[in-house]
Amino acid sequence: MGWVSNGIGHLIARYLGKPEAGYHEFTPGRADALAATLRPGDVLLIEGNSHIAGVIKYLTQSTWSHAALYTGPIGDRVSPSGEALSLVEAELGKGVVAVPLSKYGNAHTRICRPVGLSDDDRIRVCNFACERIGFDYDVKNILDLARYLFPLPVPRRFRRHMLALGSGHPTRIICSALIAQAFEYVRYPILPKVTCAESDAERAEILEIRHSSLYAPRDFDISPYFQVVKPTIERGFDYKAVAWADLPVADAVALAPADELPEKSAA
Repeated sequence: MGWVSNGIGHLIARYLGKPEAGYHEFTPGRADALAATLRPGDVLLIEGNSHIAGVIKYLTQSTWSHAALYTGPIGDRVSPSGEALSLVEAELGKGVVAVPLSKYGNAHTRICRPVGLSDDDRIRVCNFACERIGFDYDVKNILDLARYLFPLPVPRRFRRHMLALGSGHPTRIICSALIAQAFEYVRYPILPKVTCAESDAERAEILEIRHSSLYAPRDFDISPYFQVVKPTIERGFDYKAVAWADLPVADAVALAPADELPEKSAA
């Protein structure tokens, strides 16, 4: 019966992966800005426009439905168009795959950067994810997948556990779990549980690693250990240089600082 469950699971996965009708990205990104800003070890959050993306955003009360790890070029692997594969993600119905940056170049995204991660650990995090390319996505448990077909009202305290359900097979993994495991491998915290220990001599906080299945894409956004990096600001933002639709070019020049005006030629 395992092959039957897997087959039905893949059918459900294909439906859930289809785009929702009428979706429009409010703030689309720029591929060149992402490429110039991303560093190996960065987590790229994606808003997403599929059926399952909408459910995940509801269950997590977040803008983000998907996460991928930027590793930089993975050896000499390239896409059919010849672009270097530089992101590792767990995709519904496909498993853990490497994809080019252009896949999300124009999507609404957010970069979350681990603060203070050493170069050696950054490499270990990326290698951990790359070594899992080819692992299956968790589609074995049909009841587990079917919960995404009926996004009924769920009390807030149960929403996280709706995402955490899974077959538990070590080679079947979801997007946030893959990245969480990579950072757990080097003992880098995301949203650890904090336990207070008190004694007459000291009071200490002990960080406990959460189970990887409990992580959602939004956790990298709200983590106190990841920095939100915005390409527009990183590349140097000047509000004086913004081209407003209702402002003629001559007025825009007049508003610019004197040192930014073009020099007049000598008579």
